[in-house]
Amino acid sequence: MQAEDDFRAETRAWLEGNCPACMRTPMQEDEVVWGGRRATFANPEAKLWLDRMAAKGWTVPTWPEEYGGGGLDAAKARILDEEMRRLGARPPLLSFGIWMLGPVLLEYGTPEQKREHLPKIAQGQIRWCQGYSEPGAGSDLAGLQTRAVADGASFVVNGQKVWTSYADHADWIFCLVRTDPRAKKHEGISFLLIDMASPGVSTRPIRLISGASPFCETFLDNVAVPQANLVGQINHGWTIAKKLLEHERTMISGIGNRQGGREHTLPALAKRYAGEVAGRIQDPELRLRIARHAMDSRAFELTLRRVAEEAKSGKGPGPASAMFKYYGTEQNKRKYELMLAALGTQALGWEGEGFTDDQLALTRAWLRSKANSIEGGTSEVQLNVIAKRVLGLPD
Repeated sequence: MQAEDDFRAETRAWLEGNCPACMRTPMQEDEVVWGGRRATFANPEAKLWLDRMAAKGWTVPTWPEEYGGGGLDAAKARILDEEMRRLGARPPLLSFGIWMLGPVLLEYGTPEQKREHLPKIAQGQIRWCQGYSEPGAGSDLAGLQTRAVADGASFVVNGQKVWTSYADHADWIFCLVRTDPRAKKHEGISFLLIDMASPGVSTRPIRLISGASPFCETFLDNVAVPQANLVGQINHGWTIAKKLLEHERTMISGIGNRQGGREHTLPALAKRYAGEVAGRIQDPELRLRIARHAMDSRAFELTLRRVAEEAKSGKGPGPASAMFKYYGTEQNKRKYELMLAALGTQALGWEGEGFTDDQLALTRAWLRSKANSIEGGTSEVQLNVIAKRVLGLPD
């Protein structure tokens, strides 16, 4: 269509003229832009890139313009994505607000909540974290015990969350709380938005086997939360929680396809460390495994793009998101296993001499990848969801 062709030409010209050259390179871990009140930019050009994209509404291209979005339909959003990929442009902003909270606020939020929170998410002004899992409520999330008791115009919240990604850097948390302890466990839950600067909120990082601490324990001690921060109806938060999990699982499923970290392509790593003959990876078994992984990744990428377009048309990811989360995280883990196979003994380092920074980073990233099939719902939980809600198998 002529309108789409014109939009592609305009988009390509705008990206060429506005995306800084250094934002067209693979993104290093310390240059990822999460935004927020305390945001820092290791690369000043990243702030420029964020500001330019936010001004166009292209950090959230399909959101309504009144909330900081680009107002693009599915076809134009796809063109924007294709042109950014063609240029090798980095995503200007990574955000749980964009991936998870924003879509449910658009569906369930009040007009006031949308006006207050969505533009700040789109512009990278506020960084969000997710308050779902608890020490006694992981796979059985509906068993959560964090309490919110109505007190005048506020709720008083007490409890603990765990595995809260980047809670120590976040400004706000979207949180599941129990508002009716006498109701059936799925029916007494509400969805609250809580400012992390509120008195009584504290966090403690959890150190992983990779040596990093992206997850935290989050403590809520007599935290006063305005009742205006309740999303949806009281005691009906489980519906919103499930919808958000669909968006989260779709987001996690694409983890292996996003630019980031110090990753190298599998073929390049294999040629460098295992050798090459006539331009091909020398080890035939490793070459076959990498080729198979590349084909699987391409097929999965196309499937994700199709589902993303369906979601933009208003259908939403649905329970099939469990399939994508399961396959995507397992595929990402296989990728790191292949990287380590390519490196051989150079993938065994932890620190000290004899290993490069990239090699040490890859070893730690391999360890970190093991959490992919746990976070956002374990692979076992996803298989149960697929069996019941996708395939319709009997209990």
